[in-house]
Amino acid sequence: MKFSTYNPSSIEEIKLLFTKTFSDSEGEAEGTLIGNLAYDLLTNTDGHDLYCFIATENEKIIGSIIFSKLGFEKSEVNAFLLAPVAVHTSCQGKGVGQKLINFGLDALKQSGVELAITYGDPNFYSKAGFAPINEELVKAPLKLTYPEGWLGQSLVSDKIEAIAGNSYCVQALSKPEYW
Repeated sequence: MKFSTYNPSSIEEIKLLFTKTFSDSEGEAEGTLIGNLAYDLLTNTDGHDLYCFIATENEKIIGSIIFSKLGFEKSEVNAFLLAPVAVHTSCQGKGVGQKLINFGLDALKQSGVELAITYGDPNFYSKAGFAPINEELVKAPLKLTYPEGWLGQSLVSDKIEAIAGNSYCVQALSKPEYW
């Protein structure tokens, strides 16, 4: 298995991975929604505001993660939001997701990113160092339907410092259906 930054020529393959993975686990409508989100992120987000990493095996993409810029009205902290994450259904349960996330977090650290946030299953993301946070610590860009899934980790210290004010995400994620 190999981990790398995505190549823009792989956008369609990445979209199909997200669509199939989420269709298999959450149903076709969710698969289409998340596949379109991945495509929108990769085609309509400024390159400085986006990191996408892939796991490949035998030249096929078996996993992908996307980090996009998370900004704050009253802070210059360099933060990125991890969403979405997909590992091909046939490759799940083998640690691919955790290894890919750790690869991505290491790349973000090397690029000077200070804070990583995600919104998802605490049981899954805790394996990659994410811990529950609340909105008094870091405010979410939109209303959370599952506040227990608001998770973060500092990439520069042992704890996350509180960030005052509202946050905002890239346009592709700035839709209530993702929150």
